[in-house]
Amino acid sequence: QGAELAKHIRDLAIMGIGQVLRRLPTIFRNFRFCHADIEAYEPDVLILIDYSGFNLRIAKWAKIKGYRVFYYISPQVWATRAGRVKKIKKYVDQLFSILPFEKAFYKKYDYKINYIGHPLLDVVADHPVHTDFYSENSLDPQKPIIALLPGSRKQEVTAILNVMLTMVPKFPDYQFVIGGAPTLAPEFYQPFLEGKKNIHLLHGQT
Repeated sequence: QGAELAKHIRDLAIMGIGQVLRRLPTIFRNFRFCHADIEAYEPDVLILIDYSGFNLRIAKWAKIKGYRVFYYISPQVWATRAGRVKKIKKYVDQLFSILPFEKAFYKKYDYKINYIGHPLLDVVADHPVHTDFYSENSLDPQKPIIALLPGSRKQEVTAILNVMLTMVPKFPDYQFVIGGAPTLAPEFYQPFLEGKKNIHLLHGQT
């Protein structure tokens, strides 16, 4: 969308305390990189998107440095670690929410947020009917599709996809399609597919 990519998200995606501990030097380098990149750009407003473990720390640093901080997609503070609301109130000037109930949640903490709706609703509403989808992707037009969406991080896919695939034999009248994440190469998925039938891998068509 016209953005200049300074660093790819796949270089930042880390899950679990074990991964964090093993990659602490990389994490600190990424923080330093972001600090330097922000200062070099001198934005009027810094817009942080999701990824609260990293971005709330960036928000604190940025606010102390005097930048205006906007945050798009609230951390799931209503589900876990509600104490993070204090950090958000302190370091985030404007919060933009995609879930309607979050407005009432934050109101309890005397923090006004902006509910702007979920972007997937627009994606689905604007998506054209793709009549050639089956033929273009060598799919059987007589079998309905079950989509497998195991995530976008290597750790997620490794932990989840094999469990999902145990369902394939139980639904012989369906065909399974794995939505390949744009952050992962097609080769990454091949070990999961070896020796299995009725499973397809598609990238960029989730």
